[in-house]
Amino acid sequence: MNQGLSDRLSHKLSTMREQGIFKVLRHIEGPQSAVIELEGYGEVVNLCSNNYLGLCDEPAVMQAVKEGVDRYGAGTSSVRFICGTFTVHRELEEQLADFLGTEASITYTSCWNANEGLFAPLLGEEDVLISDALNHASIIDGIRLCKAKLKIYHHMDMNDLAELLRGSREARHRLVITDGVFSMEGEIAPLPEIRELCDRYDAIMVVDDSHATGVLGETGRGTPEHCGMHGEVDIVTSTLGKALGGMAGGFTASTRDVCDYLTQGSRTQLFTNAVPPHSACGAIAAVRHLEAHPELVARLRESTAYFREGLLELGYRPIEGDTPIVPVIVGETADAIALSNQLLDEGVFVIGFGFPVVPKGQARIRCQISAAHDREHLDRALDALKSVGRRLGVV
Repeated sequence: MNQGLSDRLSHKLSTMREQGIFKVLRHIEGPQSAVIELEGYGEVVNLCSNNYLGLCDEPAVMQAVKEGVDRYGAGTSSVRFICGTFTVHRELEEQLADFLGTEASITYTSCWNANEGLFAPLLGEEDVLISDALNHASIIDGIRLCKAKLKIYHHMDMNDLAELLRGSREARHRLVITDGVFSMEGEIAPLPEIRELCDRYDAIMVVDDSHATGVLGETGRGTPEHCGMHGEVDIVTSTLGKALGGMAGGFTASTRDVCDYLTQGSRTQLFTNAVPPHSACGAIAAVRHLEAHPELVARLRESTAYFREGLLELGYRPIEGDTPIVPVIVGETADAIALSNQLLDEGVFVIGFGFPVVPKGQARIRCQISAAHDREHLDRALDALKSVGRRLGVV
């Protein structure tokens, strides 16, 4: 390796370790679940997974994956438009469209790829793309590949968004993109207000609903259903990799014309292999399981409320919200890291986040609740938070 590069990387990695921001990968020795076997720690309560409905180890979902391997093999070995499209891809895309109330959907190997491949085919130099300041990194990277003029509105600030829409009336198209649920805060975007502004100024509304699909709404259909707007968002991107069984894959759901056009021109669709067929089979089973068991969404909501109430009783300051993302502000980065590490020693796995991932003074642990958590799991976590928090002087 080039010595100059090696020296630079070694210095940067040493600095990360000194600052306490070096990421250490923890290895799980079994399936993703409410309680996991973590290498070096044994059994721990898992509070940092996106497995919101507990479907990663749901027997019906796992069986569908196994049967998918038997029927379709290990993978596609091709991109979609050559010979990588299997009948199960069509079945999944039809099911996702029906689930979200759109005409069609198109799958990608991840929601990152769906976002990265969305804007450039649809927009050009004559257009304006308007993005929330705290949108996900995949949206930011997708925007970088697009030639449309970029405008950024202050986080969830509808006055600022209205001003940007008024000031871009001469554009051929205006497209407004927001996360449905913002992953670091657990905040829900004000979709009704965004819809009204998009209608008033003839703009396209796009929502990345990755942390809400299967999570919000009475039947788990996401932020639009939660806001009474099921089927009213122009374009929805989301993932199979969180609530829907943790599968490999993501998707864009919209009109038939939008999905067909993405098939023709979306580079992350044209130049990479399709979703593995067995993952598609698992995702189909996950959606079917959710549709048959909407009580999972209610259970997730109830467990989240129970955990939030327990945190408040202990003296913690969770950010208010209605999602199973429960960020607990502790202040300084060193405090968040110490809290995370000592909780792990007590059998609770949760990650600490500090600057520059979040603003200075806003360091936190981000707890994520699952429908798979029993009260016993949540009580174990709260007991550990009580003892470690007092030991560190956090509460």
